[in-house]
Amino acid sequence: MDFVAAIIVTFNPDKATLHKLIDAISVQVDYVCVVDNNSPQEIKQFILGILKDNGGLVSLEENYGIASAINHGVFRAREKNASHVVLFDQDSLPEPDMVDTLLTVMNEKTRLGCHVAAVGPRYSDIKGQHAAPFVKLQGIRLRRIDCAENEIVTVDHLISSGSLISMKALEEIGLMEEDLFIDYVDTEWCLRAIHKGYQIYGVGSARMKHDLGDEYANLFGRTFPVHHPLRHYYTVRNGIWLIQQSWVSFSWKVMDFRRLFLIYLVFSFFVGKRLLNMKMLSLGVWHALIGKMGKYGE
Repeated sequence: MDFVAAIIVTFNPDKATLHKLIDAISVQVDYVCVVDNNSPQEIKQFILGILKDNGGLVSLEENYGIASAINHGVFRAREKNASHVVLFDQDSLPEPDMVDTLLTVMNEKTRLGCHVAAVGPRYSDIKGQHAAPFVKLQGIRLRRIDCAENEIVTVDHLISSGSLISMKALEEIGLMEEDLFIDYVDTEWCLRAIHKGYQIYGVGSARMKHDLGDEYANLFGRTFPVHHPLRHYYTVRNGIWLIQQSWVSFSWKVMDFRRLFLIYLVFSFFVGKRLLNMKMLSLGVWHALIGKMGKYGE
């Protein structure tokens, strides 16, 4: 019998948005675990107040990052004897049938003999401005896959939010890499799963809304999300760390090195707080090379 636990990671969430997410997911799963990364006490009380009878809160005493928070949620799901977990950021909103759709696909693929690590939904911007395709590595480029309603596509990467993962896969592939703290957490896990012989699928008929961010920079014919300089630090540091792992394919290394170089160039010289960006990006490169991982400043 399938038992699905939702894991929602929070850090100073918008109350209204989180309330909508908990209302939407509580009726789709058997258990909802909110893992809070040390938000103020008032936020924690709010979360306890909106959780349903099938919900619980794991309150962390400091911000350990998204990878650690997900892992704490997995530990709670194991205590509940869950067969699957479905992951959510605090600013996502699943359609009413999303979990059932994903679970049906995962069970069917497993019945056919596939080693399924994760299945994920199509997602669009919660503000209705952008729709995000799935991605798959083709040669040394990431190919955008616009998955139709009735399609199921093999992909190389899913964002963590909305992903349905079996507990069996987590046991064999391992938990999220906590040293990454934030950024590349989902990418690293997906690539590790593929390296171990698992498949990852995007499901066109499963839908979710997700906050893709407010600002974008268009340069060199490409669109770049604009983040705080500290986020750029994590992106470059974790990306270079991943490139150094022996089990990552050569094609991925070439593709992502080129992407990271472009990020360094764009945000150091053309977009945002350029000098501060350059400082944090350079520090990220250095820390990746010397193996200084974890939370920035520790």
